[in-house]
Amino acid sequence: QVQLVESGGGLVQAGGSLRLSCAASGRTFSNYAMGWFRQPPGKEREFVAAIAWRDGLTYRTYADTVKGRFTISRDNAKNTVYLQMNSLKPEDTAVYYCAAAQFGVRPIAPSEYEHWGQGTQVTVSS
Repeated sequence: QVQLVESGGGLVQAGGSLRLSCAASGRTFSNYAMGWFRQPPGKEREFVAAIAWRDGLTYRTYADTVKGRFTISRDNAKNTVYLQMNSLKPEDTAVYYCAAAQFGVRPIAPSEYEHWGQGTQVTVSS
């Protein structure tokens, strides 16, 4: 079982930055692909970014809407995954969720993830 706890959300002005963290329990953290999703108000949950460590290689995948602005990283020693968000826009406003997938190199669908955090609110003002 993997438990995930997000932190780092908040209110920021457009053009600003935030770093989200997701702390995971469990000793097999490095075996999981980790992803970030977001759910804007009144919309469905959407993929943001994912990172997987497979056979010594690191795979990063980004949604087109955040490519070049967001960076996903992980620290396996700390059982933590991060989402650095730069050049934030009002349309980035959403609840951001961390998720863990046991399989896959580039999991982008919510159905590929077995474990989810509670979410953290990110609000970008114009």
